[in-house]
Amino acid sequence: QLQASGGGVVQAGGSLRLSCAASGRTFSDYAVGWFRQAPGKGREFVAAITRSGGSTNYADFLKGRFSISRDNAKNTVDLQMNTLGPDDTAVYYCAASLAASLRVYYINRNEYRYWGQGTQVTVSS
Repeated sequence: QLQASGGGVVQAGGSLRLSCAASGRTFSDYAVGWFRQAPGKGREFVAAITRSGGSTNYADFLKGRFSISRDNAKNTVDLQMNTLGPDDTAVYYCAASLAASLRVYYINRNEYRYWGQGTQVTVSS
């Protein structure tokens, strides 16, 4: 089970830190990703991280503003979001899927089996 938290309302240029907490499984067996869905749009990839946290991948549009990290001892994956703009307004979802390799991460939503409930991020201009 995945639980996303940390969303809220922030002014443009501000920062937020989202957290995805997992329970009921060996978290270190799972690659994790963050996706987002803005009103009227499809769910898009934001960031992904391997089981160990050794490798990450980001959507090109982020331009280095976001950072994904994980703490397997705490069963959490965080998404640090900086320099937020109105276009970042969306519901953010974390997702996880078993990964046989320590070097695998997934960027396609169809590759993820488990999804959190989403947390709303609203950026005001």
